[in-house]
Amino acid sequence: MTGEPQRRWRLALGRYASANLGSVGGRDGEIDRALDFLYSREYEKRGVKSGRGPGSLDPTQMNAVNWLGKARSLFPESVFEVLQDHALDRYGISDLLKDPKALDSLEPNQNLLKVLLAFDGRAQPEVKDKLRQIADQVIKEIVERLRTEVQRAFSGRRNRFRRSNVASAANFDWRATIRANLKNYDPERDRIIADRVFFNARERRRLPWRVILCVDQSGSMTDSMIHAAVMAAILSGLPGVSVSMVLFDTSVVDVSDRLTDPLETLLSVQLGGGTDIGRAVTYCEGLIENPDRTVLALISDFGEGAPPRPLYASVARLAEQRVHLIGLAALDDAGEPVFDEMIAGRLADLGMKIGAMTPDRFAQWLAGVMQ
Repeated sequence: MTGEPQRRWRLALGRYASANLGSVGGRDGEIDRALDFLYSREYEKRGVKSGRGPGSLDPTQMNAVNWLGKARSLFPESVFEVLQDHALDRYGISDLLKDPKALDSLEPNQNLLKVLLAFDGRAQPEVKDKLRQIADQVIKEIVERLRTEVQRAFSGRRNRFRRSNVASAANFDWRATIRANLKNYDPERDRIIADRVFFNARERRRLPWRVILCVDQSGSMTDSMIHAAVMAAILSGLPGVSVSMVLFDTSVVDVSDRLTDPLETLLSVQLGGGTDIGRAVTYCEGLIENPDRTVLALISDFGEGAPPRPLYASVARLAEQRVHLIGLAALDDAGEPVFDEMIAGRLADLGMKIGAMTPDRFAQWLAGVMQ
């Protein structure tokens, strides 16, 4: 094996492959040292000695802060973000979160936000404000990304019997447009030339709705927690929608009074602990005043730690009252559903609609339930 494949294998396997694949120098040498700083921890966890001691002639050793700057200069942005996430999440290099200069070099993204939320209570005073600035920036970006989708989903359902002069892709009536322009078919270009385009009007919802977000705050649910807090903030600003948000592990915390600030909501979360879904859903029962105008959205991996009978009994009572029940399962980093299928299946049998989807699709699903 020679050329580019050998080079890639050598960089992937690290200095332990030098005997068989040769050493590297120049820019590849810098890449090799940057990768070694991070991924040699994997070998050390398995009992492999680093082989470096006080008398070695190795290049000047990196620390967390200068590694961060070096990695940013050596790798494309997408690769750097993966390295940053591994450093913080997989290997717990918390030195990156103790130096304000290092914080300036971090790339704000959702994975970094998850680490900041877990680190907030242990941060030094001199970096705590900086941590919150970064977290606030990430949340604002998520809000901006989701707000348009949520507002579109909740703008009212399309009325196919009324026309609108407002041109919007969401309201585009393709059936009527094709029907009216069939006479303009161009056989040479094999397409219809549309000189008249039609859009449906939308019907505004008039009666108020209550949305209760019941959110699992166990450690595996961090991404769902972030999106739920953002969703709650956006929904609470819509006319005719009142929102409550309840967080739970083995205890229950009602954060409905702080929904306008997603960061404040998230900072009130203590990630980890067990899970008592039945206790949380029973608490939410007490918040319901008008059952058939209430949506209870349970966001969880459905991994019930307590005996499930109270959960089943509570969901059965809510279904009998005609509360709109939906259950949103957690997604892993690859976007695949991660949940207890037995518990979720039983809840579905009792009347809860179960799904797993991205936040924008969840907004569409929620809006559909409320039509």
